[in-house]
Formats: sequence, C-alpha cells, structure tokens
Amino acid sequence: MRAETDADSLDRATRDFIAARPQLFGIAYRILGSAVEAEDIVQEAWLRWQRAERADIHEPAAFLATVTARLAINLAQSAKMRRETYIGPWLPEPVDTSVDPQVGAERAEALDLAVLFLLQKLSPAERAAYVLREAFDYPYKQIANILETNEAHTRKLVSRARKHLSAEHSEPVDSTAHRHLMEVFLAAAQTGNLSVLEDVLTEDVVSYSDGGGVRGASKIPVVGRPRVARYLAAFAPRFWPQANVRWVEANGRPAVLVSTDGNAVALLSVEASARGIERLMWMMNPTKLAPYVDSLNN
Repeated sequence: MRAETDADSLDRATRDFIAARPQLFGIAYRILGSAVEAEDIVQEAWLRWQRAERADIHEPAAFLATVTARLAINLAQSAKMRRETYIGPWLPEPVDTSVDPQVGAERAEALDLAVLFLLQKLSPAERAAYVLREAFDYPYKQIANILETNEAHTRKLVSRARKHLSAEHSEPVDSTAHRHLMEVFLAAAQTGNLSVLEDVLTEDVVSYSDGGGVRGASKIPVVGRPRVARYLAAFAPRFWPQANVRWVEANGRPAVLVSTDGNAVALLSVEASARGIERLMWMMNPTKLAPYVDSLNN
C-alpha cells in the first residue's frame, strides 16, 4: 500500500509539473534570453519538485514558479559577468513561435527579441519583476514573495523596468506592416540600394550582429542611418549572391533565415515602428542559431 501511495504521489507531481512547465519555461526564457539556459532551469525546478515535501505544498504552480524565477535570477547574475567578456554584441536566442515552443505566455509581452534584448540591460530583479507582472499578470504581492522583498519595492522594480523599456523601445507596428518593412529592406539590402535603405531605416537605427566570436560578424554595433546603409551596401556583393532566404517566424514576429550551401548562416530580425526600422538583429552565432533551425525542421 505504501508503494502505491508513493507512486500515486509521484504521478500527481508529474501531472502538476507538466501542466506548469510551459509557463516555467516562459518565465526563465524571458529573464535569461536563452532557450538553452531556460531548459536547464526548468530541469532543475523538476528535480527540486521531486525532492520537495509536496504534501505541505497547496499550490504546486506557485511553488514551481517561485523556484524557477529564483533559479533564473541567480543564473542571470552570473551570466552578466560572462557576457561582459562575450565577443561582440550579445543578442537573445530566438525561438520558433510558429509551432508553440512552450514559451507559455498568456500574453506575448516581453517575448519580442528587441524587448528581450533591452531587458538584459536591467538588473535580474527588475527583469523578473517585469516579466512576472507584464507577461504573466502575477499580483504584486506574489511577485514580492518570489523576490523575497516587499510589495512597495516590487512596484518600484516594475516601474523602473517600464520606464527603461519605454525610453528605448518604440511602439511596434503590426505584423503586416512589420513584414512589409522587412520585405522592402531585404530587397534593398540584397541589391545595395542606398536610397531605399536610407528611406526604410530610422535616423538612429542600430545594426547588431551576434557571431559569438565564431562567424565573421561585426564586433561592434553599427549606428545611424548613413553608416548602416553604407555598411549594408558594401556587404551586399559578398553576402547575398550565394544566399538563399526563407521567411520564418521568430518570437512572434516575421524573420528571415539566410542560408548558403544548405547551411543556415544568419537569422535576421528587426524592431520596426511607425518611423521605420529601429534595430537590425543578425543572429549568426552557430550555437544559438542551431536550436532554432532544428525546431523549424521538426
């Protein structure tokens, strides 16, 4: 009878974890900007859930979310030091949202690659507070408990995060307009058409290339409409003639996967507002790109 009781308990624990898992991944991914690290966090949460005194836990989902968020915050603190020695710009790892990659959001808030990129500039606590509030609509009191602080401080964390994002992130256009801007940009980039590039890019546009020190990506951001347009025009003859492009979806937005000789070499995502293209994000790091490409092929 005892063995049956233990088995029943583990079955229930497994069901509770599976039900919560999409949201756990969504929390960890948004805090860390890395699907690989988020999966590691979720796995650790599962191990802790197995070892926990589950009979004393009345809300499994709340317990698991707390464990996941705290683990992600701890990892984010160590990741900050690692990223200080990262070669070139660091960009978030993309996920394929066209096939439900378990980002687990009730809302798409804090999923856009441009927002994830900006979130990394916040402290881990600000990031977690913003994600839990804006993406998952957690009450301030519950967030305060997760962060082991008080409700007033939690409100300040969320407020600071909102102000930072609103200062650096323009209101995005809808997916149709986003796709149109990318199509115009792509045609101009492939032909090196300076006038069209300058027309579609904002005055303060920034181009980031994340090669992770492996691929020949620019190790510094290219800033400003004239510089970015000239850079892309000079780049065009060497890059695009042998390249194949495929329209895909990354983090809820249209994106372009660029391949040469059947191998993916870059994923292009943009931040687009009513003003035009604000940010270009070229994911060229093979380690980050490979899981995304694999998800497309599954």
